[in-house]
Amino acid sequence: MPILEASELRKQYQLGEHTVEALRGVDFVVEKGQFFAIMGPSGSGKSTLLHLLGGLDKPSNGEVTLAGKRLSVLDDTKLTLVRRHNIGFVFQFFNLLPTLTAEENIALPLVIDGQNLRQHQARIDALLELVGLTDRRHHKPDQLSGGEQQRVALARALVTEPAIVLADEPTGNLDSKSGAVVMQLLRRSCDELNQAIVVVTHDPRAAAYADRVVFLGDGIVVGEVFCDGDKDMSERLRILMEAMEEYQS
Repeated sequence: MPILEASELRKQYQLGEHTVEALRGVDFVVEKGQFFAIMGPSGSGKSTLLHLLGGLDKPSNGEVTLAGKRLSVLDDTKLTLVRRHNIGFVFQFFNLLPTLTAEENIALPLVIDGQNLRQHQARIDALLELVGLTDRRHHKPDQLSGGEQQRVALARALVTEPAIVLADEPTGNLDSKSGAVVMQLLRRSCDELNQAIVVVTHDPRAAAYADRVVFLGDGIVVGEVFCDGDKDMSERLRILMEAMEEYQS
């Protein structure tokens, strides 16, 4: 069973007297342990699609199935629990609480879920080590660089051991070096923890880490490319750039 399935997803917005079709029928599946990227120009529907996949918004038509559950039939309470127990979110603007330390921000989803933090301390410590922030655990967000804040956000997304991580432009506010570190960490969580990763990005260097890249244009899937895991990053990037030229021309 796929961990995530989008079926004929449509999303319409009313803008004054005009109806805007942000998504016009999107279909795909994401398998467990797959690294999946969604690319497209500004206004193509990427972020709208990610919000629907994560249950943060509801489609006008179509269905999202997450971990075998159809999101459209869930009430708000059940939808919240499905998100909390199955999805880790990583956003472009980090969304860390400024009054909490790095360690406390990472632990926050466990606190919200009513978990005993002592029982999860080993996992929190392991995540701090994974993202290279063990010595920064007591620092607050304003004491961390942008790259360090995004690594905290990634560890926070992983702390509940979700089946899937949804990342919206995770390198958008980072320099190329910090962005590469974040993407490498996402790749590791996919390979070592068998988590599915879905990344929305306009950056081909970020998308090149994915196993499969889907291209959106005007609210529909206009093409896709599969990346061979045996190829080095420069070759993967070349294949991706060629596909971008084809699908965005």
